[in-house]
Amino acid sequence: MRRRDFLRTGALLGAAGFSTSLSTRARAHPGPYEPFGHVDVEGAKDVVVSPDGGVAYLAAGTGYATVDVSTPDRPRVLANVRDPVDEHENGPLRGIYDVKLDVTDPETLVVVGPANPLPGAVAGVLVVDVSDPAAPERVSFFETGFPVHNCFARDGYAYLTKNTGETNALVVLDYAAGEVVGRWALTDVAAGWADVANGRRPLHDVYVHEETAYLAHWDAGTWILDVSDPTAPTHVGSVDAPAPGALAGDGRGEALVPPGNHHYVATDESGTLLGVGKESWARRVGTNDEDETARLVGGPSGIDLWDVSDPRSPRRLSTIDPPPTPDPTYGGVWTTAHNFEFRDGRLYSSWYRGGVKRHDVSNPADPEELTWWRMPSEASFWSARVGKPGAETGYFVGSSRGVGDTPGRLYTFPDHAGQQVSPPSLTPNGTAATRTGAGTKTETESLVVTGTPTADASTESTRTDPTETAAADAPGFGVGAAVGAVGYASWRLFRRTRRE
Repeated sequence: MRRRDFLRTGALLGAAGFSTSLSTRARAHPGPYEPFGHVDVEGAKDVVVSPDGGVAYLAAGTGYATVDVSTPDRPRVLANVRDPVDEHENGPLRGIYDVKLDVTDPETLVVVGPANPLPGAVAGVLVVDVSDPAAPERVSFFETGFPVHNCFARDGYAYLTKNTGETNALVVLDYAAGEVVGRWALTDVAAGWADVANGRRPLHDVYVHEETAYLAHWDAGTWILDVSDPTAPTHVGSVDAPAPGALAGDGRGEALVPPGNHHYVATDESGTLLGVGKESWARRVGTNDEDETARLVGGPSGIDLWDVSDPRSPRRLSTIDPPPTPDPTYGGVWTTAHNFEFRDGRLYSSWYRGGVKRHDVSNPADPEELTWWRMPSEASFWSARVGKPGAETGYFVGSSRGVGDTPGRLYTFPDHAGQQVSPPSLTPNGTAATRTGAGTKTETESLVVTGTPTADASTESTRTDPTETAAADAPGFGVGAAVGAVGYASWRLFRRTRRE
């Protein structure tokens, strides 16, 4: 097997772009709360963790990285893969914002990109064998012809976001066969969705729990599909979804502010509790955008918790509000919701410069904040994921894209409750507002005026320009896909033989 990808392993940590910095090991609660440590990873974006909690896999813009987090106060980079697919005439693969381990085969990593349209650049799905995370091996590459902002991998299928302007669709790739086998779009439910501006209805992310897929469709809400047959996704229900006619406008200013803005979705282990993270900002109205005295409409959004035990009739339980921000505009200080994960009655969440949090959601109608750590001068968190759960020896990780001169990083945190020592302020007057559940109160006045929601309505986002269409359609990835399929089948046979 040829490996074209350039690797820099943990032995080369002194190379440019990587350094390890350790904090003093966090004290057991109820002492001051702080990270175990961190390691720099240039271009860090999303992160996933192996089932045993020992290795974190990061999307890193121009590539991906594997990090040993099994000793959380000494995280170390195992491999840094940069410029994958550089042999392609339009390579390498760039704009890599998302990676996923196959839920049922966690030795397989799926790497996708570019997240947003890059005219003339190759786009597709890279399949990687990470049975040895210090030496990941490329298995195959499938060229899509459209950008892939996010994905999910399960049972040998990659569920891809396809946003090309006309049809923002879910595309299901069988990466063993090397072909697209299924697709679904809002227009399958109602033709009127085709008349809604692209910026109001991009498919931003997808999450699959067993045989059910959840699609975050921005202002169009979250849509629930039966994917028991991945070749024929079927609509089951929706969360916070307005009628198509309610989404008027060109999709620019309206897509920035609430309501809507469904950005990321995930369920707990039971599949009955759904979290919907909404990514939004404020915009100035009544004058030009540069006038700082103008009234603000909108602001950062939080995470809604929904009971989806009956997917045909979801029930909203509560909302976890975002941290405050001194400037809630798109060009300001972002504290809106980003990616998160449920585990054992806990919710681990990221809020850009608002930090990372842990909530007790064992009673999802009344979530309780347990932990909040932030350092807005240096960290802008993209994701929070569990490594090893448990208050005594557990830990979780948070990926930061960096702030200013501080590079992207992977932080490790203790998995217990605690208070940060002298936490930095997020507001001009030094106060910090939080709200949990339906009956608690915000401690500071709102910094923004929220627009009136439309009836029945509830991008770092995708924000695809409708004039930018893909060079190729999804069906039939061409010769490259066929070659990739042969490579994948050979690799599976080789790995099975090696294990036996």
